[in-house]
Amino acid sequence: MELPRGKSYIRIDQVSQEDIDKLIARVNSCSWRQTFHIQPVSGLLNDPNGFCFYHGEYHLYYQWHPLGPFHGLKYWYHTKSIDLVNWTNVGIAIKPDEYFDSHGAYSGSAVEHNGNLYLLYTGNTRDENLERHPYLCIALMDDDGNIIKSKKSVLDKVPAGYTEHFRDPKLWKEDDKFYAVIGAQRTDKTGCVCLLSSSDLLEWNFEGELATNLDHFGFMWECPDYFEMENKGILVFSPQGLDSIGDLYQNIYQAGYVLGEKVDLKRRVLTHGSFIELDRGFDFYAPHTMKDPSGRRLMVAWMGLPEIEYPSDINGWANCLTIMRDLSLRDGKLIQKPVSELQSLRKNKVEAEDEITDEKKMYEGISGVTYELICEFEQRDALEYGIEFRAGAEEKTVIKYDAAQGKIIMDRTLSGKVIGSKYGTVRKCQIVGDVRRFHLFVDSSSVEIFVDDGEEAFTARIFPEIRSQDIRFYATGGTAAFKAVKWDY
Repeated sequence: MELPRGKSYIRIDQVSQEDIDKLIARVNSCSWRQTFHIQPVSGLLNDPNGFCFYHGEYHLYYQWHPLGPFHGLKYWYHTKSIDLVNWTNVGIAIKPDEYFDSHGAYSGSAVEHNGNLYLLYTGNTRDENLERHPYLCIALMDDDGNIIKSKKSVLDKVPAGYTEHFRDPKLWKEDDKFYAVIGAQRTDKTGCVCLLSSSDLLEWNFEGELATNLDHFGFMWECPDYFEMENKGILVFSPQGLDSIGDLYQNIYQAGYVLGEKVDLKRRVLTHGSFIELDRGFDFYAPHTMKDPSGRRLMVAWMGLPEIEYPSDINGWANCLTIMRDLSLRDGKLIQKPVSELQSLRKNKVEAEDEITDEKKMYEGISGVTYELICEFEQRDALEYGIEFRAGAEEKTVIKYDAAQGKIIMDRTLSGKVIGSKYGTVRKCQIVGDVRRFHLFVDSSSVEIFVDDGEEAFTARIFPEIRSQDIRFYATGGTAAFKAVKWDY
């Protein structure tokens, strides 16, 4: 069962349980279902929302259209974990059933206050002409996990100077006041971020636009997220409408950050450096962060993109979330590392060490479908070296270092089913110094690669045949040495 796309505002309770069960059975029969990533039970997952730690558990919500792999009527779906690795599905958290969210409960965030968890989100509505009208909405989750929505919107009109693309509030508390950044589009069709404030989370004020030096940088900024580390201010956002420049901005939409001084809340000014993409791969969008009880800044993102079709669509589901990433600063740059808790998944350790010259080699026990792989190279005089994985007779995904270009290159040209080929099948980024370390997390239909201890990251969905399980190490134009260790997941 799958709804035609023109019927995208049908609610889940308008569909028979029999039809839902048939859809879930079709989803579960898919060979590309993930094993250690958060994914929808059916339908489409997109933006992560409300990532937080509350009453001894990590809580994470995400945008969910249950009835098919397309952007229809959105719910908030709730999942939780005690270890950031094993997630328990709780179920629907916010239903789009009020005047202020009748056409979808869109993205937002969470903060704990007075023992309750407050969820600030965007309510999407459409009028009789299908014109969009967003609202700012509030709900709270109590000790027992019950979620109660306020019966009225807390901001029901888009401020003058901005279009109806006004959404995705990200909350934080400073002193005795709450603030939120919210993504916006000016009436001249350029993107920006605005600032909201509240003393009690129930009454919100529009403070104005947050001044940056990116006045003409795409047509909409989605999913903004502001936080501070080491006395620096960091604004993460997902700009839409950037033209590609060399190796930069190759995806349909991008996700990245600017880093600079701490935001001046009174003057609404963020003084910052250049925009840096968070991920150099193909499928990474709407990143969302939280600070955990130990002080770590954790990030998760949608492993997918708007307006891109995926091969799993035919099985009635689309998209997943990335693994949780631990953020830090190094030389004025955000560094991403997989959370250490993922090591609990490791089993069946296998190692290999060799020197290879103009050749491609495989090693006993180093192959598979779902695994973690760490490989440290020493270049010697090779012009290029790297790893082919999820490889078979006709398929392979490649991560490599090209010494002549001084670039890390990810190539999914032959990864299996084609995804978004209009935007190319190769991604590159310049890197300084000797490249030594590739850290791969490979799942049934994805890979996340961390280069040189988190200096760069490449995220991609891949859809190879189940029999494509080879891992090959290679060097061309000379010699490279390597050490590799692999764990099954």
